[in-house]
Amino acid sequence: MKLDKNTKILIIGLGVIGGSYAKALTDKGYNVSCITKEDADIRYAKEHGMISYGTSEVEEELIAASELIIFALYPTTFIEWIEKYQHLFTPGTLITDVTGVKSQVVYKVQEILRGDVEYIPAHPMAGRERSGVEFADPGVFEGANYIVTPTEKNTRAAVRLCKQLGEVLGFLRISELTPEKHDEMIAFLSQLTHCIAVVLMNCNDSEGLEKYTGDSFRDLTRIAKINDRMWSELFLMNKEALLSEMDKFIEEFSEFRTYLANEDGKRMREKMRASSARRSLFDKPVK
Repeated sequence: MKLDKNTKILIIGLGVIGGSYAKALTDKGYNVSCITKEDADIRYAKEHGMISYGTSEVEEELIAASELIIFALYPTTFIEWIEKYQHLFTPGTLITDVTGVKSQVVYKVQEILRGDVEYIPAHPMAGRERSGVEFADPGVFEGANYIVTPTEKNTRAAVRLCKQLGEVLGFLRISELTPEKHDEMIAFLSQLTHCIAVVLMNCNDSEGLEKYTGDSFRDLTRIAKINDRMWSELFLMNKEALLSEMDKFIEEFSEFRTYLANEDGKRMREKMRASSARRSLFDKPVK
């Protein structure tokens, strides 16, 4: 299958990422339909030009007619959906996802999935701190990273199409990792950062702090406005990798604390210089 303007695309789950996918694809001239739980989200998406058609029902004809199906669901919901409704797929259908953890999802879905349907997993490294289709914005993909995580069950044709999807959506850098390497990486780059933001917001509850804060605190804690259901599910599915990164963070933080307690300004400055140099590598590249 080749991704072109005639490809019938179905998005299942119209939250902030599903909605951003829908808007980006529709703006590029693709035919996008959706299935999502809330009729209000469908109305919003149609009013804002995100989709051509939407329903809150599992419509057999719509699923059967779809050639590329993008799942923007919570991990466990995604697995349950495949178990319950995969009989509705037309042979040759390609499915992909946006799930933020892979090892506990990819192999399970590929194991239960029909042999005449291919699942090529992917993870858009972009998002918003708020959930809901009303916060969807395809602009979050600009300059962002997109990771495809194939297994030995995937064809190279599916990998190429999934990467093409990332290009169409507007991602700047598109990479390929195994599910295991993805989860090791995501434990540090995404999950640990969310844990730090949550803990930071809970470690001092003095009243009125919001009257005095500067941009540094707001920037550091932006992601503390968190979808607790989704992120707790992701953390638990990647428990061992995340615990390992937490331990490394605690060790590094304790070391820095020791330098402060001992008034060792030299070593503190060494850490700061190393931090500044490494941080510059993470700036979004300019197109």
